[in-house]
Amino acid sequence: MRPFRLLSLVVALALPLAAAAQQITVSAAASLTDAFKEIGPKFEAAKAGASVRFNFAASGVLLQQIGQGAPVDVFASADQETMNRGVEQKAIDAATRKDFVTNSLVLIEPAKEGVGLKSLQDLGSAGVKKIAVGKVATVPVGRYTKQVLDNANLWTTLEPKFVQADSVRQVLDYVSRGEAEAGFVYRTDAAVAGDKVKIAFTPTGHTPVTYPIAVVAESKQKALAGDFIAFLSTPAAQEVLTRYGFGKP
Repeated sequence: MRPFRLLSLVVALALPLAAAAQQITVSAAASLTDAFKEIGPKFEAAKAGASVRFNFAASGVLLQQIGQGAPVDVFASADQETMNRGVEQKAIDAATRKDFVTNSLVLIEPAKEGVGLKSLQDLGSAGVKKIAVGKVATVPVGRYTKQVLDNANLWTTLEPKFVQADSVRQVLDYVSRGEAEAGFVYRTDAAVAGDKVKIAFTPTGHTPVTYPIAVVAESKQKALAGDFIAFLSTPAAQEVLTRYGFGKP
């Protein structure tokens, strides 16, 4: 084979490897779905040759996947507790951890034919047959919900009405489809649902809803993963996050 043709073949074979070397996978809390899908192309445009793909689910589920060896480069959680577990398991690079947005917990009901909830005590009324809540073990919004209802001494009383959801977006779906008369989600999720749900009120009695993000310890693209985290602080990314209702940490 001529040297020139050999060189061309080597370059051709190397190109796919070079492209793959510039790709990162970001596992992010379900509530970040819409904002991150919009931020992704902006990051790619700002970082020549880079590409980012997303995996959205409940934070606890994402951490389980990482612990089982899923090839993930960046982890964004909807709560501190899940990220703390990641640190304890040495699944993330603790030195790269930072809080990047905040959110707030709200109680929602269907926009049409809602019962008109005014207080947590109203959840015990006969008109509320089902309350959608995130699974406490894996879904951060479920833990925030439990804190609120525990502080009001209502968790055990209302438990027979609970419909367990695998993510905050599933809670949103149950309420928006009228399959539950009430549900606890983040304010940003309620906004995404548009006119399908309405916010009844903003409950208190839970820890602040802050989102940490970090590079995964086993990432093969730590530099690019760090670049993505840094990009979230740029005006382009901040505009998107703010528009979707996220606050600054």
